[in-house]
Amino acid sequence: MSFRLAAYAVCIKDGRVLLAHHVSGNWTLPGGRVEHTEDPFDAVIREVAEETGCDAVVERLLGVDSRVIPASERNSPGDGPHQNIGIFYQVRLTGGRLRPEPNGDTSESRWTPVPDVTGLRRSSLVDVGLALARELPATGHVPAVPVGDLIQH
Repeated sequence: MSFRLAAYAVCIKDGRVLLAHHVSGNWTLPGGRVEHTEDPFDAVIREVAEETGCDAVVERLLGVDSRVIPASERNSPGDGPHQNIGIFYQVRLTGGRLRPEPNGDTSESRWTPVPDVTGLRRSSLVDVGLALARELPATGHVPAVPVGDLIQH
């Protein structure tokens, strides 16, 4: 089984959430892999800068999500199951300008009204991050988001 530790930014301002459009066609939260020896706190700031062109500060830890993607639902045939551990942070942008990720996987970043998110083809990580930001659970955990239709792994 493959494994990935990732850090994601939940940035909400004036009823809009900052989303990144992945070249795969899904909208997702800015964020990604925590590099070997990197602190997830630093990783989320780095990922926001790389993917959106903006500087950010972490305001609070929101929670952690763990999901196993069965081999049958992976993008590449023959890949085994995959576990993703996502650490979600509430962040605030402090500078910069939205732009595509140079030579990367993010083709666009944009502010999206939170109610409009349900109509987007998106990663389930978006729903998890919004639920964590809305509910602020003491446990840092929300129920799993089912995938299908517009919600993808």
